[in-house]
Amino acid sequence: MRADDVYGALLVDLCSGKRATEIVERSDGYIMAFDARYLIAPFRKWDDSDERRAMRFVRGRVLDVGCGGGRVCLHLQERGLDVVGIDSSPEAIACSRQRGVRDARVLAIDAIDASLGSFDTIVFLGQNFGMLGSRPRARRILRRLARLTTTRGRIVAETFDPHALVEPVHRRYRDQNHRRGRMPGQLRVRIRYGELATPWLDWLQVSPAELFELLDGTDWQLSRTLGDGPSYVAIIDKAT
Repeated sequence: MRADDVYGALLVDLCSGKRATEIVERSDGYIMAFDARYLIAPFRKWDDSDERRAMRFVRGRVLDVGCGGGRVCLHLQERGLDVVGIDSSPEAIACSRQRGVRDARVLAIDAIDASLGSFDTIVFLGQNFGMLGSRPRARRILRRLARLTTTRGRIVAETFDPHALVEPVHRRYRDQNHRRGRMPGQLRVRIRYGELATPWLDWLQVSPAELFELLDGTDWQLSRTLGDGPSYVAIIDKAT
């Protein structure tokens, strides 16, 4: 296993029945910790009601980006949908296949291309929209996804409104981003588990207004949002 395959190590332990805590470390030293069991939870045990509602908007052939342990893929397979799960972690893909995902591939988001075929829905659940990283990178990837989707193409994406965090430590971080010409919710983070850690990477969080602006000129438009908290799911459709 690679030393930076944090989610792979998490999933190996989760799939063997162990409990695991996912640690997110921000570049200013702020630490967030999450019970990682959500990564393999069956649909009936998803705690996030917005995620459950979001599944109603998934249709046709589906690409699940950052599929992890395959929870989204397994639910969509049960509904009879054709779904492809991708993840950059080989161990995550092994776990997905072990749990019954029929089409799970080791593939990073930057490597998505026409060889996968075309899709009707692209899913970024579990805050995976953050993979888009920054404004320029997000717009580049969104344009590529538009070319790989059908005329009724849709993105179902979970993200987080960074402006909802009012504590001084978060305001200072947003102010620092502004001074550096970064988006307010453009986090510099690494994920840790035990002795393993990912490289530092940009993780993008956007408010609905920022998302609306980000989509302009990418062939996508924001159709609606699900949820009234800081975390929400965006339903994004091909622009007409």
